[in-house]
Amino acid sequence: MQLISLSFFDLGLASIAVLALAATLVIMRLGLARTLLIAALRTTAQLALVGLILDAVFAQRQLIWIALMALVMLLLAGREAASRQKRRFVGGYGFAAGTASMFLSAFVTTVATLTLVIRVEPWYTPQYAIPLLGMLLGNTMTGIALALDRLTQEVWRSAPVIETRLALGATAGEAIGDIRRDAMRAGMIPMLNAMAAAGIISLPGMMTGQILAGSPPWDAVKYQILIMFLIAAGTGFGTLLAVTLGARRLFDERHRLRLDRLRAA
Repeated sequence: MQLISLSFFDLGLASIAVLALAATLVIMRLGLARTLLIAALRTTAQLALVGLILDAVFAQRQLIWIALMALVMLLLAGREAASRQKRRFVGGYGFAAGTASMFLSAFVTTVATLTLVIRVEPWYTPQYAIPLLGMLLGNTMTGIALALDRLTQEVWRSAPVIETRLALGATAGEAIGDIRRDAMRAGMIPMLNAMAAAGIISLPGMMTGQILAGSPPWDAVKYQILIMFLIAAGTGFGTLLAVTLGARRLFDERHRLRLDRLRAA
């Protein structure tokens, strides 16, 4: 099967559906038409820019440019994860914790997969490395953002309960043990839902893209299973590390609750 290329005219036809939806929103006075159109323009501009950058990186195939692009992706993912918190850590600690967690989970998982599972030569071949890292970073970012948001929100609301536990002799870990578990669950639920629905309710994006590109369905299935396992591991370990770092920041060395280290977004 040969890949069917799309022209700009084809994309223009597809945009008619978005314009029709925007018109419907205006008629119904829902107040979302402007937001929808801005989101569509941002999507187009961002993807077009990424396409140009990937063309250049794929042509060069040099580790330095691939590493630079991966670093930019990591920093942007860390910023996005930190910006989603209603109660942010003072001094950029949320950005640092989220970025470090994504680096140790998504990056390590990506490199291990490229060298041990896919075994592509060289291991940093951009055709494999960048899409794989992007999928892992995107999903890990979502899990970390949800987990840290749940952690900080619940600690802020449950401060009297936590203080009572500390006064009764509980350690910092014991005082927020249930909140940490709830935060972990919140971060992993999207990934678990995606795994449960894959192949029955939905066809995942990577699998669909490979099939549209002409790959045999069974090959696409095997790659998708690989990706789901990697996303599960990356999201799980990244969320665990982020929650651990966040929980430690909320207490000092004397196990005192430090709400002054949080502020409203």
